[in-house]
Amino acid sequence: MEDDSVSLGNGLFIDELCKLRVLNPEIATRTQQLNGECKEFVDKINEFQRIVGGFISMVSDLATQVENEKMKAIGCRNLLKSIAKERETKRQQLLALITEKKMQLERLNTQYESLLKVEADQNEFIEQFIMQK
Repeated sequence: MEDDSVSLGNGLFIDELCKLRVLNPEIATRTQQLNGECKEFVDKINEFQRIVGGFISMVSDLATQVENEKMKAIGCRNLLKSIAKERETKRQQLLALITEKKMQLERLNTQYESLLKVEADQNEFIEQFIMQK
C-alpha cells in the first residue's frame, strides 16, 4: 500500500483527500481492515457456535432416545424372565398334577382289580349256592 499522506509532525497527517488526520492514514486503513476481518471472524465463530449448538441438541435428543430404548429393552428382558419363571412354575405344577393323577390311576386300578376279584368270588359263591339247591 502506497502512503500518499504527508506528515506534519506532532502526530498530525494530511491524507490523499487533503484531510487533516491525527492517525496515520495507512494505520487507519489497516485498522479498518482488521476491524472488518475481526467482524468476519466473530460472525464465523457465531455460525460455528450455532452449528455446534444444533449438533449438541441433536446428540442430546439421540441420547434421550437411546436411553428410552435401553429402558424398553430392560423392561422387555425382565418381562421375558418373569414369563420364563411363570412357565417353569406352571410346568412344575403340571408335573405334580400328573404325578398325583398317576397315583390316583394306580390306586383306582388296584381297587378295580380288587372289585373284579370280589365279583368273581361272589359269582362263584352264587353258582355254588344255585348248584346246591
